[in-house]
Amino acid sequence: MGKLLVIIGLAITAIGLLMTIGVPIGRLPGDIVVRRGSFSFYFPIVTCVVLSLLATLILSFLRR
Repeated sequence: MGKLLVIIGLAITAIGLLMTIGVPIGRLPGDIVVRRGSFSFYFPIVTCVVLSLLATLILSFLRR
C-alpha cells in the first residue's frame, strides 16, 4: 500500500510539473468543446484515453 501511495503522489507531481511548463494536458486535439452563448460544454475524451493507456502501462510494469 505504501508503494502505491508514493507512486500516486509522484504521478500527481509529474502532472503538475507538466502543466506548469505549458504541456496542454486536458486540451488535446479530439477533445469535444461546445460553446453557445453563455453555455460551454467540455468533454475530454482523447485526454481520458491517453491517461487510461498510460495508467495501464504503468500498472502492468508494476505488477511484474
